[in-house]
Amino acid sequence: MVDKKTKNWAGCPVRFGMSQFGDKWSFLIIRDLMFKGRKYYNEFLEAGEGISTNILANRLADLEHNGIISKHQDRIKRSKYIYRLTEKGIALMPMMLAMIDWAEKFDEQTEVPPEFIRKLRQDPDKLQQELLRQLEDD
Repeated sequence: MVDKKTKNWAGCPVRFGMSQFGDKWSFLIIRDLMFKGRKYYNEFLEAGEGISTNILANRLADLEHNGIISKHQDRIKRSKYIYRLTEKGIALMPMMLAMIDWAEKFDEQTEVPPEFIRKLRQDPDKLQQELLRQLEDD
């Protein structure tokens, strides 16, 4: 594994992307924020993926440090924090949708709802706008 602190990750688009959000846990956090309406630490823990508390805390901090997500204190319950995608994080939506489309084609056990994939393939721009509105409402 390459140490991100000593290696220059700029230049190659794939290498740079992997340095920003490139491990399975970060992708799952982005998925949960983007498509599943999760926004609290405990919601990520209870998502059924089996992430440990130290890994979750580390990935949230990395994503925040890289400007993919933001963290704000909950106005009602001051001891909780709300995580949201930033503009940079939201810009990952086309890539995430392409990954969902690709996986649905090749994963025989896909969990992608048929209605979602139908909308994605029929009118991806319209689906993306719906998803963006949902993110704004949160």
